[in-house]
Amino acid sequence: MKIAIFSRFLKLEHEKIVAELFAEFAKRKQIKICIFKEYLESFNGRIDIVNEYETYSSYQDFKVLAPDFCITLGGDGTILEAVTIIRDTAVPILGINLGRLGFLAMFEKNRVSEVVAAFEQNNFIPDPRTLLSLDSSDGIFGETNFALNDFTILKRDTSSMVIIHTYVNGEFLNSYWADGIIVATPTGSTGYSLSCGGPIIFPRSGNFIITPVAPHNLNVRPIVLSDDVVISFEIEGRAENFLCTLDSRYHTIKSTCQLAVRRCPFTVNILRPNDRNFLYMIREKLHWGNDTRN
Repeated sequence: MKIAIFSRFLKLEHEKIVAELFAEFAKRKQIKICIFKEYLESFNGRIDIVNEYETYSSYQDFKVLAPDFCITLGGDGTILEAVTIIRDTAVPILGINLGRLGFLAMFEKNRVSEVVAAFEQNNFIPDPRTLLSLDSSDGIFGETNFALNDFTILKRDTSSMVIIHTYVNGEFLNSYWADGIIVATPTGSTGYSLSCGGPIIFPRSGNFIITPVAPHNLNVRPIVLSDDVVISFEIEGRAENFLCTLDSRYHTIKSTCQLAVRRCPFTVNILRPNDRNFLYMIREKLHWGNDTRN
């Protein structure tokens, strides 16, 4: 069995947990490890690695190594970064939550030994997640023109709002006078879209959500669409530059840039434990069902 390890930097407060993970690997010599090169370089000799290991630094490296699973060490943002390396390889992702919220990284840091044992027993449930992909006339984002959470267009240089003319399968939907617009996947429905008043969507619902950011017209509300449509945009505003994002990645664009989003041709599998599902995460992370008045 080959397991990929992905994170960006070994923080001092995470050293004990990461050391515990590699100690669990050391008990199982049959497990081979491949470590993200940038992460390995941050160890500076602080982590003892007994198992045979290789390194990777790109999608091409990852594809050649062909691991069976990928463990991410961090929060949900770390998983979003890992997706840019894993892409269409179909390697399942297991997130150990060293961050804060952890909607995607469902394993707490006190469950490290359980995680490694579960690999041997195949004691996980795969949770497939859809992505969106971006087509642009300027070719922005290159080969990583996809997002697990969301795509946004936002104002950048001035406080003036932007006008985003939006079309669904070529038919005019609305002109959004706002600070920006979000197109979220079901996975991204609990992220930026939620904070702007968007609905929570179940992971396998097959939808996109269009959520305006601070709309000028108060009767403009988030809208849910089937994810088999193509949503295209034209931008208008007083500023020359605007901001376009895919998850945590961003590019500056001009109003002449033509943009369209659609469902990505590949999905990613997020591994979850048997005692965790979407309903559990909603109750746990958003404190639904808890009476905090007293």
